[in-house]
Amino acid sequence: MWHKTLTATSVALALAVTGCGVVPLPSAADPATRPPSAAPTPTPSGPATTAPPSSAPPATPAADSGPALAVTHSTETPTYKIEVVGLNRVEGAHLLVRLRLSNTGEKDLPWSADLQDNFARNGAFVWASGIGVLDAQARRWLMPYQRGEECLCTHQDRDGLKYFIEPGASIGVYAVVPAPSGNPATATVVTPAAPPLVNVPISDDPPAMEMPDLSGVTPVRHLVATPSEALDKSEETADDGRQLQVSLSSDVLFAVDKANLTGRARTVLARTAKLVDASSGTTVEIAGHADSTGTDAINDPLSRRRAEAVRKALAGLVSRDGLRFTAQGYGSRRPLYSNDEEEGRRRNRRVTVTFAKPRQAAPPPTAAASPSTSPGEATAAAPGPTVSARSEGQPFTAEITGLRRLPGGLGVLTYRLTNRGEREAWHHRLNWSSEWMSYRYQAASNVRLTDQAERRQYLPGRIEVAGDDGPVTYCACTEMAGVRLSTGKFAPGEAREFWSLFGLPATASRLTVKISDFPATEVAVTG
Repeated sequence: MWHKTLTATSVALALAVTGCGVVPLPSAADPATRPPSAAPTPTPSGPATTAPPSSAPPATPAADSGPALAVTHSTETPTYKIEVVGLNRVEGAHLLVRLRLSNTGEKDLPWSADLQDNFARNGAFVWASGIGVLDAQARRWLMPYQRGEECLCTHQDRDGLKYFIEPGASIGVYAVVPAPSGNPATATVVTPAAPPLVNVPISDDPPAMEMPDLSGVTPVRHLVATPSEALDKSEETADDGRQLQVSLSSDVLFAVDKANLTGRARTVLARTAKLVDASSGTTVEIAGHADSTGTDAINDPLSRRRAEAVRKALAGLVSRDGLRFTAQGYGSRRPLYSNDEEEGRRRNRRVTVTFAKPRQAAPPPTAAASPSTSPGEATAAAPGPTVSARSEGQPFTAEITGLRRLPGGLGVLTYRLTNRGEREAWHHRLNWSSEWMSYRYQAASNVRLTDQAERRQYLPGRIEVAGDDGPVTYCACTEMAGVRLSTGKFAPGEAREFWSLFGLPATASRLTVKISDFPATEVAVTG
């Protein structure tokens, strides 16, 4: 759990977004691994007081004075500078990530809470456990290895680091994660504090520090799924890189309380049949679902009959031989969204069709992209598309600073929000998306990409973390809860850079971006 000194209102806000409906995503061949819970939580008002772990790996090196491979800044605290100074593949199976953290401001800067793994909720703010790497090809969020309750990463006390970074000073931290699949030449480095660092070159040379002992460690991999939906609301899809889960709207397929397909259903099912034909899998799983209205005695048989109706129709539309279709009804027991609002109930009334993901077409040529640098770090780039809106009476601008294509059909959107007014103001609407209650914590999820030609909308990616009572879902976007609760608060003239991970359509070179209540704008995709 994250901790900082919070007002009663802040605590209420943070608690209001916990425990909400979790989005079940397609299952993976290799299940996501949840790290064990760890040490007790320290008091929130000062440095952690937990004892260093008994098994001490090599001490974290002093801050490397060499050139940075990539640079970013904390969204909430822009004076918190994060640089990748080493990314070494070891024995072909592990990746040593070394960061330089710098305080470019005039006040002492606490560093460890912003690098804490928010998925594990380890408690003590002494580990650099939030350093990770995106395995784009496998759609996995790779986190530091665990050994028992310990992380193969920097430990504040064991490695002799202070709770604060003094103004103008830097420290070095590290983490060891599983190497991304496919032996890539570059990787995307992620932290909870800042936009991802993309296209960071990987070296196979020996690292500049001794590797920690890797015996007895547990890899930590979280599934990443990217949702999208038809603009006509007839279906939505979750893509985890291996399977597609197509959720067909029951409001389109059927009349109320009926299991007979409507005339419009054939058009929707024909689109799904084309995807199944393009897949190499041999099994198609069909599941009927209901919202929470009605009783199990009504919802269970109705969802079963609807799944069977879709199975029969889809089997007749698919042209490929050798397929096995299954149909099952689950009633209201597996909601995608909260049933507290009509929009959530509408989206929960569905029939899902799950099958192996079809091979994706090659993306079109795009403008080349260099390793990540935050605005102002290198030669100033030309301003990106900029739109304006008002929040709490103050004028705000949103500038698109990048839409970069990654391997595996993924992409990262970055954008800068600036308060152009004369008073402090919050921009709360950034986390007021229709699916905000699906996430464990509030985040900047109210962002959409639209492919106008294909009439399809793309939502921020979802990180699925295994939990004791089932998967817990986090937004693959800027966090706005816990120690980052004030990320949505802007002083006059203050700017913050946000990010979101998306699935990108393979053939699109330009997409429409819509950020909260700002006007939509068209943006080029770089590669």
